[in-house]
Amino acid sequence: MPTDKHAGHSGKEGSPGSGQTIQAEQVLLPDLDSNLERLHRFLGGGEDIVCRTLEHRSFNRTRYALLYIDGIVDGVAISTMLLGLLEDANASYTETEGAGEPNLYRHLTERSIAIGKLSDVNTIEQAGYAMLEGCSVLLVDGCLRAIVMDTTGGETRAVEEPSSQTVIRGPKEGFTENLRTNTSLIRRIIKSPDLRFEYKMIGRQTRTNVAVVYLEGIAEREVINEVHRRLDKIDIDGVLESGYIEEFIQDRAFTPFPLLQNTERPDAACGALLEGQVVIMVSGTPFSLIAPVTFAKFFQSSEDYYQRYDIATFLRIIRMTSFFISMLLPSLYIAITTFHQEMLPTSLLISLAAQREGIPFPALLEAFLMEITFEILREAGVRMPRIIGPAISIVGALVLGQAAVQAGIISAAMVIVVSFTAIASFVIPAVNMGIAARLIRFVLMILAGTFGLFGIMSGLMLLLAHLCGLRSFGKPYMMPFSPFVASNMKDVLIRVPWWAMRKRPTNIASDSNKFREGAGQKPRPDQEGA
Repeated sequence: MPTDKHAGHSGKEGSPGSGQTIQAEQVLLPDLDSNLERLHRFLGGGEDIVCRTLEHRSFNRTRYALLYIDGIVDGVAISTMLLGLLEDANASYTETEGAGEPNLYRHLTERSIAIGKLSDVNTIEQAGYAMLEGCSVLLVDGCLRAIVMDTTGGETRAVEEPSSQTVIRGPKEGFTENLRTNTSLIRRIIKSPDLRFEYKMIGRQTRTNVAVVYLEGIAEREVINEVHRRLDKIDIDGVLESGYIEEFIQDRAFTPFPLLQNTERPDAACGALLEGQVVIMVSGTPFSLIAPVTFAKFFQSSEDYYQRYDIATFLRIIRMTSFFISMLLPSLYIAITTFHQEMLPTSLLISLAAQREGIPFPALLEAFLMEITFEILREAGVRMPRIIGPAISIVGALVLGQAAVQAGIISAAMVIVVSFTAIASFVIPAVNMGIAARLIRFVLMILAGTFGLFGIMSGLMLLLAHLCGLRSFGKPYMMPFSPFVASNMKDVLIRVPWWAMRKRPTNIASDSNKFREGAGQKPRPDQEGA
């Protein structure tokens, strides 16, 4: 069974000799009843802990007990195993010379138990944690070891179409909350002996299973080692979702831009693996993390590779344009109507002036009121019941916008600008990148209302410098734009046909490509393959 650095830690820290005392208390004893009592005490009792005690007729009526936690085990496997144990307990065997515990233990593991994955433990703590993970434990009277059988199961969500990353053309399978199901989905797509799954357990209380997935020979060893190093440093009570892991291992915390990509699509995860990236899968969530990642990756969709290359290129340009519209349109409107009216055609300027006649607020405050209103409606649509949520958000936006214009609080042009901005933010495939654009939008609006276009340009220059300084696991965030890599431009803003993409994306190795926390290792160029 997997263990981690927190396993076996209990008692008061700093007390001399406490580690040896605790370890001695946890070791299994020859007496079955004593082991059962201590195991129940370790798990805190509870009606969901099931214990079935049997006696074997052919082994001096030696007692043994099967324990498991109801609800997190496979009921069919448990029923089959119990039936087999009952039949075996009543069967007669002639080869019982020297009958006793060791022979019964060996008999159960080699002949009686029909479970594929078996292991043994020798402490109460190991047996208890195995049960908490969905395994069944078999204790034999007089034996200092326990048999652990993998019977993980219970009610889980079936494989369904991803809800946040839908496509018109492409696979409809999505990850679930079950880690074993998710790893099997990866195995079904990539049938390579180079595919590696390395497991960890994070969280002192939740003991959440985390899998690091990569392709040996394609992913960089330095990146893999850095992923393991950052995961090993996590010290937290519980991990309930991959977002916990993301905040701990990202290169920089104070940035609005996501430094790791998340996906609930197996095909997207496999595509990342084939490009040399590392996938981090967390039990209990359908969203897996992908690292390292670049800025351009957040504007690509799995469907780009299933459509014709010209259609995919057009859609990528639309997404990038929508990102800039979502980030800049309100601030440009504020700057031009407040400071730079000479840039507008005369007819348009007269129309806007007529609309703003009688509006009591300046353009900046007007835009803030509308943006905050749309953000509230957006959040309300997410939190409302699924049946009425979209209707409330759409009707609320129309009614409030029309009423605000008729009341003379907001101009009609501002409603159009804010509405188009909100629609453009939904075009971005990555939700976290869309949220980053929304946050930056408010900062640029303040700069536009204060300094006009000069404020917008200053903000964009600072933003570009910030982007060029970001790294994701040692890799430049703005690659292949900065540093410029011509060979990688085949799959960024444009997607060339499949027959023209003959090599994997090239990563840059330079003296500046060091990991954030000073590992002292420099990434090497990724291996290129035909």
